[in-house]
Amino acid sequence: MSKKLYVVSGPSGAGISDIVAAVFQKRGDVSAVTPITARKMKKGEVDGVGFFFYDLDGWKALKEAGGMLECTTFAGNDYGTSRALVEEKLNAGQNVLLSLEVERAAQIKANMPEAVCVYIEPSADVLYARYEAIARSPVELSVRLETAEKQRALSTFADARIVSDDLNKAIAELDAIILKS
Repeated sequence: MSKKLYVVSGPSGAGISDIVAAVFQKRGDVSAVTPITARKMKKGEVDGVGFFFYDLDGWKALKEAGGMLECTTFAGNDYGTSRALVEEKLNAGQNVLLSLEVERAAQIKANMPEAVCVYIEPSADVLYARYEAIARSPVELSVRLETAEKQRALSTFADARIVSDDLNKAIAELDAIILKS
């Protein structure tokens, strides 16, 4: 069986970090890929731990050569996933599991159609309750709900969907997707 790239995305509050961490802990055949960035290293950071750091020229060259599966700019800094790093893991016999924002997951699906993309979100009632519990104002609640709706609308590329109302069930469903792919 060939190894695959799995990409998980969804709105904040979906429990994605917990679900992905549990799958990594449960499965020995799934690994992560360290993202790359063109931002400067902060004090205490080490290249290859948390991020691989590129200078801007190296970043642009990699991007122009098609070496990025996805990339984004956040707060004036560039971040992304290296195609070579993903392919290295796949060729070494490891499935790769990434957790990315919906827009970045869509880029991966466009650049590597064989990737298995999974959209995870709680039911509308549960998502509302989670956001209501953390929102500091009605405006923040509204913005969070609008953002989640936009992400849902963008998620048409997803190969599978998981409802994360029950964390253990969501973990089992993601594990089953990896097992049968």
